[in-house]
Amino acid sequence: MILLAVLFLCFISSYSASVKGHTTGLSLNNDRLYKLTYSTEVFLDRGKGKLQDSVGYRISSNVDVVLLWRSPDGDDDQLIQITIKDVSVENVNQQRGEKSIFKGKNPPKIIGKENLEALHRPILLHLIHGKVKGFYSYQNEPVAIENLKRGLASLFQMQLSSGTTNEVDISGDCKVTYQAHQDKVIKIKALDSCKIARSGFTTPNQVLGVSSKATSVTTYKIEDSFVIAVLAEETHAFGLNFLQTITGKIVSKQKLELKTTEAGSRLKPGKQVAAIIKAVDSKYTAIPIVGQVFQSECKGCPSLLKRWQSTRKHLQPDNLSKAEAVTHFLAFIQHLRTAKKEEILQILKTENKEVLPQLVDAVTSAQTPDSLEAILDFLDFKSDSSIILQERFLYACGFASHPSEELLRALISKFKGSFGSDDIRETVMIIIGALVRKFCQNEGCKLKAVVEAKKLILGGLEKAKKKEDIIMYLLALKNALLPEGIPLLLKYAEAGEGPVSHLATTALQRYDVPFITDEVKKTLNRIYHQNRKIHEKTVRTTAAAVILSSNPSYMEVKNILLSIGELPKEMNKYMLAVVQNILRFEMPASKMVRRVLKEMVIHNYDRFSKSGSSSAYTGYIERSPHSASTYSLDILYSGSGILRRSNMNIFQYIRNSELHGSQVVIEAQGLEALIAATPDEGEENLDSYAGMSAILFDVQLRPVTFFNGYSDLMSKMLSTSSDPVSVVKGLILLIDHSQELQLQSGLKSNIEVQGGLAIDISGALEFSLWYRESKTRVKNRVTMVIIGDITVDASFVKAGLETSAETEAGLEFISTVQFSQYPFLVCMQMDKDEAPFRQFETKYERLSTGRGYVSRRRKESLLAGCEFPLHRENSEMCNAVFAPQLESTSSGWF
Repeated sequence: MILLAVLFLCFISSYSASVKGHTTGLSLNNDRLYKLTYSTEVFLDRGKGKLQDSVGYRISSNVDVVLLWRSPDGDDDQLIQITIKDVSVENVNQQRGEKSIFKGKNPPKIIGKENLEALHRPILLHLIHGKVKGFYSYQNEPVAIENLKRGLASLFQMQLSSGTTNEVDISGDCKVTYQAHQDKVIKIKALDSCKIARSGFTTPNQVLGVSSKATSVTTYKIEDSFVIAVLAEETHAFGLNFLQTITGKIVSKQKLELKTTEAGSRLKPGKQVAAIIKAVDSKYTAIPIVGQVFQSECKGCPSLLKRWQSTRKHLQPDNLSKAEAVTHFLAFIQHLRTAKKEEILQILKTENKEVLPQLVDAVTSAQTPDSLEAILDFLDFKSDSSIILQERFLYACGFASHPSEELLRALISKFKGSFGSDDIRETVMIIIGALVRKFCQNEGCKLKAVVEAKKLILGGLEKAKKKEDIIMYLLALKNALLPEGIPLLLKYAEAGEGPVSHLATTALQRYDVPFITDEVKKTLNRIYHQNRKIHEKTVRTTAAAVILSSNPSYMEVKNILLSIGELPKEMNKYMLAVVQNILRFEMPASKMVRRVLKEMVIHNYDRFSKSGSSSAYTGYIERSPHSASTYSLDILYSGSGILRRSNMNIFQYIRNSELHGSQVVIEAQGLEALIAATPDEGEENLDSYAGMSAILFDVQLRPVTFFNGYSDLMSKMLSTSSDPVSVVKGLILLIDHSQELQLQSGLKSNIEVQGGLAIDISGALEFSLWYRESKTRVKNRVTMVIIGDITVDASFVKAGLETSAETEAGLEFISTVQFSQYPFLVCMQMDKDEAPFRQFETKYERLSTGRGYVSRRRKESLLAGCEFPLHRENSEMCNAVFAPQLESTSSGWF
């Protein structure tokens, strides 16, 4: 009986050990040498999945694995040695043939003798319950080579039971899910959960952002608690949200197969793994299994000065309308990001005044600590001799994709100092507001510099006494869109005078609907219906627009519709056009408007037959299942036929995100005396004024004044031409996405997407007493280039895919009013110029020694010019026609 009990206990102990070995992780047999083959390959394409169209490479080798030590306390505590042997490198695309960059080169020539020696040195892997407890290698090995070893070692980390857990491997600390089957285990790694330190940034607005998708699946075939085959596949796909031709895909595969087993060395005795490692080789040191960052050396690369010398000719003022200018602008920004302050400052100090503004655009757009220090040392805000450069710097700051807290601190410090120009002081505050919004969009509202900036804006607005200061802080708040600033905006909207009231109301118009609460709408209703004081038409119509776009109630819509017929003549026509535009374009308020219109007292001929020339119209520029571009134009005239406000907007929508691409507002007031006309109610004492205000890519710019006051008007009418006034001009880095990926194979990948603009927005107001005619003209000229670049780097060989698109486009709006008789004649037109659209694709493979292969494709189309409808009577959409013109391909050596 006792003998049976002993045998039973021995059986249970043996069975438990066996189950433990089979249910936790991989287990190697004692005194055996496992001989395997290993390969890792990567290829790049645009997501079409055709291997023959891809570029990439494959690294193959033999691998010896042996168990060095097993803990006496349990089978699941093991130390194994992994040795890589017989390394070779080849094209992943076997059709390359004679064009292969590896042809005729042996591994030492391709990889490098030192790299190859490091790759052959064994690594030690300490596994407990199938998970990596320690990774040991030799000191001072090249990081890229260590990463390849990490990629192989990570394949040995697994568990034999189903479940979800967190693991640390070359990809970082990641969430993984195991699916265990009879003879195989599938490991799915959630790459978006991996915590790993990597540099990168992106454009905050989703319309201009990049969408990506990543997957990682590893399949283990198991036999006798050890793998006989491992197949891992990792994919990364990306695409630019608003232009789907900018795409790319990385496919990285690893394959490990058991060939044979042989007799191996005996296990090393001992209880502590540290002693065993020291006994194997004292030079072994513990290093993280998480992939480490490395930078490939650029051999023979020219200095920043030489790069600038080859770039500057393309950035001459006469060349800015060409796509080549923007392409070189984007390329030079990349070089600036690796440059030191002294190099940048040297170029700034030696450049002439014609190209210097474009250089300032590039240096500011680089957004590195060195470039910021260089440009701040170069610019003197106390001087009025470099206003153009100061303004270009500030606007580039406003469009920054990933502004630093140091930049915001610098602008706050500058604002507290002295200025040579009041316009620049105003612009600094406006851009501070734009930066505050960018930080808050990226969850940076509580940063110390952001908190200080918010106090500066709100405190300044509360204490401001001068009209100029109030307008400055309102413009900053219009950019910052701080929820805590809404009470101040309501105060100035209702109690302010003229431009102040109008500016505060337009600032409220930029807030998202949830911020326009019932309390806010009560104030806006008082403004529109003039319950407490008389307001200008521009203020009242803006208040109505905010109400109608913010989930208006039944009574709010009813009261606005009832007011039509009781308003000044042109305001009647304008509000009627606004309501009709809401219905025609199916805006969110359209259902409520239709519900109210069921009342006969509201929906009748007397109310809806008001005449006038004011207008409001919204239409589509482009529309597809996943995106849309809209334009809107509303024009409000005074009763005498003189323009009061012209407002043109362009919006881009991607799914649930929107981008306010541009807004150009031309305003005029107090001009009735010139034609002996009677001003409208509430506008009897307005000073003569005309000016223009613009929003560009969600950033409110400093308004431009055409004239201010009667004497200024007369002097400019007599002394100046009708040449347009520039609102914004320069080079803008609009899209800026940089992402560094650690592939599971050990290779490093970079995804870069940059989009730049050469832009010139100008406007003019022409007024002729002789012909009794006024004309407004807004002209947009844009040259745009977008470049997407993916590279996969092993330090000794690199593969890359670059896709790009470029166009030169123009959009012009002209409004002409003849007020020699009544009703006055109005002609409005908005034209889009014919525009070329060019697409490029470049694929390449390159050795660190310089030898390479490149393949290029080019396709050009023509986007036909057209006229956009501006009235509901002509609501046909302007059809864009692409006509293929040229497609070419080439490939060869470089």
